[in-house]
Amino acid sequence: MLGLGMPELVVILVIALLVFGAGKLPQVGSSVGKAMREFKGALEEKPPEKSGASAEDEDKEKEEEKDSKA
Repeated sequence: MLGLGMPELVVILVIALLVFGAGKLPQVGSSVGKAMREFKGALEEKPPEKSGASAEDEDKEKEEEKDSKA
């Protein structure tokens, strides 16, 4: 896992404590945890399949054809 051992994790924790302070550190950890869960959930969802070009794409293509003819 990225070659992070206990000394490296302690250094990262100390730097985070200095940057965010003791009062904000739990809030930051909670926010990061929520973001990771949402990201993981988004990765597990199946993206909707596109069924051809959308109406907007067709409109843009028609406008480009008109511009190229003029």
